[in-house]
Amino acid sequence: MFRLFLVFILIFSTQILIAQNQLSGIITDETGSPVESVRVSIKNKSTSQSTTSNSSGFYQFTNLPFGDYKLTIRKFDQREEIAISLIQPNQNFDIEFSPISSVNLDAANIVVRSVKSKKEREGFAMNVIETKDAAVRNIQTNELLDRTVGVRIRQNGGLGARVDYNLNGMSGSSVRIFIDGLPISTYGSSFNLNSIPPALIERIEVYKGVVPTHLTDDALGGAINVILKEGARNTLNASVSYGSFNTFQSNLFGTYRSESGFTTKLSGFYNYSDNDYEVWGDHVYTILPNGRQEKIKAKRFNDAYESYGARVELGFTKVDWADNFLITYNNSHDYNEIQHGQFMTKPYKGRYTEADANVVGLVYSKRNFLTKGLDFNFNGVFSDAKELVSDTVKYNYNWDGNIALGLDGNPILTPNGAQQGAPTLNHINRQTISLRTGLDYSFNRNHKISMNAMYFDMDRDQRDDMKPLLERNFLGTRDLSKHISSLAYELRAFDNKFKANLFGKYYIQRIQKMDPVLLINGSGDQIREEIRETSKTEIAGYGMAASYLFGNDIVILASAERAVRMPNETEIFGNPGENILENTSIRPEISKNFNLGFKVGPYKIHNHQVSFSTSGFLRNTQDKIVRKINDRNNDAIQTLPFENLGKTQSVGFEAELGYNYGRNLSVLLSMSRFNSLYKIKYDQHGNQLERYNQQLPNEPFFTANGNVQYSFFNLIQENARLNLNYNFGFVQSFKTTWLKSHSTETPSQFIQDIGLSYIFPNNQFIISFDARNIFNEQAFDNYAVQKPGRAFYLKFNYILNKF
Repeated sequence: MFRLFLVFILIFSTQILIAQNQLSGIITDETGSPVESVRVSIKNKSTSQSTTSNSSGFYQFTNLPFGDYKLTIRKFDQREEIAISLIQPNQNFDIEFSPISSVNLDAANIVVRSVKSKKEREGFAMNVIETKDAAVRNIQTNELLDRTVGVRIRQNGGLGARVDYNLNGMSGSSVRIFIDGLPISTYGSSFNLNSIPPALIERIEVYKGVVPTHLTDDALGGAINVILKEGARNTLNASVSYGSFNTFQSNLFGTYRSESGFTTKLSGFYNYSDNDYEVWGDHVYTILPNGRQEKIKAKRFNDAYESYGARVELGFTKVDWADNFLITYNNSHDYNEIQHGQFMTKPYKGRYTEADANVVGLVYSKRNFLTKGLDFNFNGVFSDAKELVSDTVKYNYNWDGNIALGLDGNPILTPNGAQQGAPTLNHINRQTISLRTGLDYSFNRNHKISMNAMYFDMDRDQRDDMKPLLERNFLGTRDLSKHISSLAYELRAFDNKFKANLFGKYYIQRIQKMDPVLLINGSGDQIREEIRETSKTEIAGYGMAASYLFGNDIVILASAERAVRMPNETEIFGNPGENILENTSIRPEISKNFNLGFKVGPYKIHNHQVSFSTSGFLRNTQDKIVRKINDRNNDAIQTLPFENLGKTQSVGFEAELGYNYGRNLSVLLSMSRFNSLYKIKYDQHGNQLERYNQQLPNEPFFTANGNVQYSFFNLIQENARLNLNYNFGFVQSFKTTWLKSHSTETPSQFIQDIGLSYIFPNNQFIISFDARNIFNEQAFDNYAVQKPGRAFYLKFNYILNKF
């Protein structure tokens, strides 16, 4: 697979063709409905083209050289000119347009806004991440998210390590991840956000606290929705990178669309890393023959990771009967060695997981479905995922990679015969169905209702080949089903300055667990007894989001929600590969979320452009679901369940400042600060609890990020560009357990990165170099697990258009 992938990239990357750049976009009104028959023209000194938006509001120009243009928009007798620079081979430029009739020409209002600007003014506490710059650098999607205000990526180690997402104090499964509105969990454990390079992503929408109804799910702390490129532009993009710790990453993305609307999309990826970076500290030591512990600096030795996958989509786009009709197939595989458990106190050798997933899906969407103003969308997938957890090595190991020896010189055996517990070859099979549908009806420009429904069903069984044969013949099963429905009403008033969204959600979850037990009766015959547990939970949530625009540059945003999150499969049934025990009695968590903030700008004065945003938030949560913390922090207990924590409260704020100087300099600074406190004051006997008003452990509560990019144009070659980048990330020290001890505190971190990318003329070929953690500072995350130090990466990116 890997060799074929490289050959495929090589074949296309050796074709030297002239790029045929394109500019395209969607013209919509204030409600988001497409506007057809709008005349759009583009010209400069050497080129002039015209086109008309179709019934989907879509317009497109092709064969455009890079440079500066004037874009002219006409509707009836109204005319508007906009200056635009074409700097990407497939540049998107959406236009928001207030339609008028020929009778009332003076009421015309043409406003050009990016998707980012439009969505960030809808009332929800959210950010839109654009990927056009990150796509040419050696940056993973999770790293891009980690540089966003209010977002903290929690990763236990290097490439392929477990990832959690923290949005202003809400973390874990409270934050849901979506790909084009569909939960990423549907694609299996072998597919994650790092499997999707920024080059394949149109944008990322980050919702904090309050989640809109079109993402119908029980997300309580927020949601991250990755919007993949539509790709109906006949393009091929291939990239390959190599760097420290023997890390290799590559991806391929290609699309083709014929004049009939037939569309084909293909994407693939391959990742590999030894993850053998150096670690040191209190828990990194060898046990000497005399029993004494000696601290050392060592390389991780059982942490290799490999993943690959492909996605194929076939169907029709932008045709009369469908905006999108696609049949999809997604296949992915990963192999992940496990270096240690929850803490770094005990290194493993020979413990690993291996996973495969096959996912088949259907996507259908249509604006003005059956009648004008009615939009319909459907997204359904079936997933068959298999996972193996292997752990059969019986010896203890030191951090130098050698077997630990006892006082007698013999190898020290593990207590139960494997690195963590009893030996296991555990095969876990999951079959999942996820169906989502939505109907939006716009009565007019000011009133709209939305109805959405989601159905999720997961059947899971497991077989451990290390157990006796008789036990292997009787499989335990775990079944989880979930139904979520929502209804929303959207209002626009006061010349579109005021926007409001009122919504309600209803949740139903069913859990069924069956464990067979072998019994021996008096005659010696074997009997199977089935023990079943079934539970059903029904609960409602509701909320609102509103915004008001002052002038064109200041918007006030407010949102509130009674949010509900049902426990997920891992929290209920556990996950052997991640050392998580099951807890079938875990309860849903409920949170009252409030957000209030404003955005200013962007203000433009000559070549200077400045924008600023800030928001405050409050989260009062009941029965917060968290991973149980082992306060003893030793190597004996590494498998722990999730549990309900009780009452917690998070109060804080975030801020972001952006500055641009022409096309050359861009600066983005952000910070987030909150208190996430335990709020149960008394025990059942009336005694005040010691944990009352303590900061929750293992949650970084103060983070700051900064990014600076400077671009040189026409350097070495005409129409070429050199980008220089500097990035820093600061994390304040935080506790990893409830204990008030220096040994349980993760120290403050200030990590700095630099990078450069050279974009050749016509944007076909791009070379980038990145240096991470340039001062080799110790970087930590969940439970003080150390992350990679200084690292270097080189990336080659090739773009072929109009093949």
